[in-house]
Amino acid sequence: MLLLWSVWSVTLLLLPPPPLEAAEDDVRAGCSTAVNDLVYIVDGSWSVGFSDFDTAKQWLINISSQFDISSHYTQVAVVQYSDTPWLEIPLGKHQGAAELIQAIRGISYLGGNTQTGRAIKFAVDHVFSASQRGSVAKNHIAVVVTDGKSQDDVVDASMEARAQGITVFAVGVGSEITTSELISIANKPSSTYVLNAEDYTTIDRIRDSMEQKLCEESVCPTRIPVASRDEKGFELLVGLNIESKAEKVPGSLLSETAFALSASTDVTENTRDIFPEGLPPSYVFVSTLRLKGASAKLTFDLWRVLSKDQEVQAAVTLAGRSRSVTFSTTSVTEKEQRVAFKGFQDLYDGKWHQLKLLVRPRLVAAFLDDELIQEAPLDPAEPIYINGETQVAKKRGTDVTVEVEIQKLRLYCDPHQSDRETACEIYSVVRRSVSSEPNRGGRGGRLQLRGRSTRAARPARTHGFPRREGKRRPAGTRREAW
Repeated sequence: MLLLWSVWSVTLLLLPPPPLEAAEDDVRAGCSTAVNDLVYIVDGSWSVGFSDFDTAKQWLINISSQFDISSHYTQVAVVQYSDTPWLEIPLGKHQGAAELIQAIRGISYLGGNTQTGRAIKFAVDHVFSASQRGSVAKNHIAVVVTDGKSQDDVVDASMEARAQGITVFAVGVGSEITTSELISIANKPSSTYVLNAEDYTTIDRIRDSMEQKLCEESVCPTRIPVASRDEKGFELLVGLNIESKAEKVPGSLLSETAFALSASTDVTENTRDIFPEGLPPSYVFVSTLRLKGASAKLTFDLWRVLSKDQEVQAAVTLAGRSRSVTFSTTSVTEKEQRVAFKGFQDLYDGKWHQLKLLVRPRLVAAFLDDELIQEAPLDPAEPIYINGETQVAKKRGTDVTVEVEIQKLRLYCDPHQSDRETACEIYSVVRRSVSSEPNRGGRGGRLQLRGRSTRAARPARTHGFPRREGKRRPAGTRREAW
């Protein structure tokens, strides 16, 4: 018996250890790794012409280049139409960018009339439905490119596409297009899903906009109610459960509510639950917050995304002693790139402020209370790792929570939201607005601010507070008082 026990013990020692059940590798996620079925429906009628049709094909190649073309990520199909639709490239036929590019370049121009409605119906009935991935594809997207009014009805086919869960973009080229028809084809709102180019020679000018919108559709499925419209993005107060974890306190105005994080508050969630498809290439980070006491002197990450190995994927770091703000993101050449912004003295004065960062693929701009503080270049970033954690108000390099009051914490996917998102909840901004408004015959409205009351003329309002009207500021210039 003793001999058998010794043999069994030796055998156990020689066996390899069992695999860890939770040992899931970290994976990157972003626009390039989105799981899309993407179908281009391209006008090949006589009004386009051979040369412009070649330009349209190159535009398709340029747009597709941002995606990882494979059976695991984005699959692309192309339908060319005139009198009848032709399936030039079926979904999933080409499992690589090089193959897809060659196939698009090899498409021959048809010529004929413009039957756009018939082409959309064909894509719904015979292209999307033929996808071998079924429900695995998370996004079903159609991009209709046309240069003229359709000679058949587009309404029924477009409604059927949307009923099937297909997101439809309408791209109108030239002066012969009908705006009402493009609106009928596309999803709502038309400001998001309808794009226009002056002609085919200038169609590449809307390339960046088209790429951004496709990325938003791929990685930003949720919408944030803002004024009279919904904006794609992430409401982090809700997603990170801050409203249930932190103490509710008065906000910057009588109408606002904020949340106080204490040292015992742990705002940590799995990144997969917050950003399941990663981050878009461009976005707007906005936070309305107040730093009081010791928190105004500390260095901490207001918001950060960490990989499983605790490497920073994205972060906004506040440094009280240097009165600075630092933005961190990934890099194709380094593990992390960091951009430090000076000139944020007011952020640390114990009052309410709005911090905003406009992030683009090659540029990041920092704002405080609607004032542009600084812009800085960025190197190309990689998609983020999503199997780690997303946290709020943590000391750099630790899990210690810093006490801070937060009223707003959002990430908008549309970079143009930076112009629309004003600091109307900040008293100093409202005061600048009030002082700049002329007195219209003594008729004024009383603005109810926390602890203050100001008589003023009634300007245009957003969220119940005044907002400047008129021309937008030129890009790259400091924003003055309203």
